[in-house]
Amino acid sequence: MMQPHALLVAGPTASGKSALSLELAERLTGTIINADSMQVYAELRVLTARPTPDEEARVPHRLYGVRPAALAGSAAWWRGHALAAIEQARRDHRMPILTGGTGLYFDALTHGLSAIPDPGPQARAEARRLLVELGAPALHARLVAEDPVTAARLNPNDSQRIVRAWEVWRGTGSGLAAWQAQLAARDAAPAWRFTAILLHPPREELRAAIATRFQAMLGQGAIEEVQALLDQHLDPALPAMRAHGVPELSAYLRGEISLAEAGRRIELVTGQYTKRQATWFRHHPLAERMHTIHARYAGLAQSSERKMAEIIAFVRSPG
Repeated sequence: MMQPHALLVAGPTASGKSALSLELAERLTGTIINADSMQVYAELRVLTARPTPDEEARVPHRLYGVRPAALAGSAAWWRGHALAAIEQARRDHRMPILTGGTGLYFDALTHGLSAIPDPGPQARAEARRLLVELGAPALHARLVAEDPVTAARLNPNDSQRIVRAWEVWRGTGSGLAAWQAQLAARDAAPAWRFTAILLHPPREELRAAIATRFQAMLGQGAIEEVQALLDQHLDPALPAMRAHGVPELSAYLRGEISLAEAGRRIELVTGQYTKRQATWFRHHPLAERMHTIHARYAGLAQSSERKMAEIIAFVRSPG
């Protein structure tokens, strides 16, 4: 019996994943399932460029805005909910279309998660204490000395993942990368046949799109969105508080920088992130069948019916 089919639509921020997924979902009777780690947070509709209410009304959307910013998400949490959404789409006779830019989530879905022992409360407490005392870059430097393989995969400013790596090393005696390499201990991958479409636009296209999108976000209420988030007085280490735009607009609201400087910083960090995303996708094939589009997708007004027909033919082909 042929495995059920699911489609992955991936690519860096501002590459047009949502527009392409919406077109495909309408033509293929699909359900769009979020695979972006920041779009799960209810308070971040504008800054994460979540689908609009009108877009969500056109086809079913799942796992968008379903988690409060006060609760940190994780690949394990997302994977469980994504598998449930995929199965529901199948029962509804709709194609699951998983859309996002978080490579770790796609990897968790298609390959499973490694079984890492609980590092214990002492290791967790030490990791958080060191983060407060040293800061993320200095703690990352310590991790380089103890677990260089894991450290090489982490951004020195990514406090959440650095803390996680440190607590795993201290609490289990093995680095996070070593645990993840133990394929025999990984959860069984779901019994699905995955086809992937990867958007890989030129960097100049992404830079222009990022700049345009920030200006649009200001008009859509990005500043008000960040102020509402700050009013909750959440832990600044939470993932939602580190979403692109939140630290920069928070500094603007505190009077530390101008709005123009906040915009410049947002464009810079977002551009750096898209580069890391592109690197990840280049080294981690999403599926055995993958089609790469070397351009942004902005809908059929800028694309062509012929191009869309080619994409749909690829998705429908048995491979």
